[in-house]
Amino acid sequence: MEIFSEYLIKIGNQFIDPKKRVFVAYIAISIIIALGWFILNRKLSLKKAIKKIFDKKIFFSKSAKSDYKIFFINQLIMMIVSPLLITQLTIATALYFYFHSIDWLSVGMFKNTLPIIVIICFTSFQFTLDDFSKYIIHRFMHRWPILWSLHKVHHSATVLTPMTVFRTHPLEGIIFSLRSSLTQAVSISSFIFLFGNSVDLLTILGVNIFVFLFNIFGSNLRHSHIGIRYWRWVEYIFISPAQHQLHHSIASEHHDKNFGAALAVWDWLFGSLHHSVEYETLELGIEKNQKDETHNLKDLYINPFIEIKNYILRRLKKLRNKAYSINIKRRIFHEN
Repeated sequence: MEIFSEYLIKIGNQFIDPKKRVFVAYIAISIIIALGWFILNRKLSLKKAIKKIFDKKIFFSKSAKSDYKIFFINQLIMMIVSPLLITQLTIATALYFYFHSIDWLSVGMFKNTLPIIVIICFTSFQFTLDDFSKYIIHRFMHRWPILWSLHKVHHSATVLTPMTVFRTHPLEGIIFSLRSSLTQAVSISSFIFLFGNSVDLLTILGVNIFVFLFNIFGSNLRHSHIGIRYWRWVEYIFISPAQHQLHHSIASEHHDKNFGAALAVWDWLFGSLHHSVEYETLELGIEKNQKDETHNLKDLYINPFIEIKNYILRRLKKLRNKAYSINIKRRIFHEN
């Protein structure tokens, strides 16, 4: 009974905790932004705008229903797995003591820096490092076949809703959880080591101010059918909802584009930026005429393991054949 109560609390926290993406206030603000977009930009009436936002074909599709199911299942899985993972505190402590071994560093070497400067720098550094690490891991998810087998679960969504952010394989969830622990540990340990006890985070409702701004400016619209586009120059800096929707497109010209979470700067710097297009021109998913089976829970949870096993076996076979070929060549060489 205690586990069930903990599970319900974990689910509820996703909607009442400002640190979570689907916090009800963020969802409400996203709806307001979407209404403004349809009324002012698309010239729709309020009634049509509301109907467009709450499109039953989207929210009751097979793809969306899978999102909801995966959300509930993954919350349970992560509740069980999370205590077994290495924690942010463990990593931060290890790094803090490691810094002592570096000759050109000393504890509190910048402790006389004005607290407000430390706070601003720490808040900015933590947000930037976190966003950059998301970009790097996300890009690897598309490039490395083993990780793509996991990430494909997310891209199998053929429609996007705010709950699609939870449509991930549990192993991907673990990877991103470890990523978060590592990046936060790096920022916390390094700043406390260098600046001492003046380190603090600039927050709103307990959330990093930059993360808070990202969320209230419609982060949930990135996984939605609301194709809001930014001015072209802004899309070099921030990922628009339409840019992330393009990332989910099956079109070959959109593959491996727009990996950024909040900032588009990384895509711009590393050549993966693609400006937004009209949402209506996009077909989402992993392949054309995608089968309904790709929304089955069994396929979404089990198929990645099968694909990973097959990939490893293929690689081992290639290595074995290569080694055999090398041995044959050596034998022929020695016989001659």
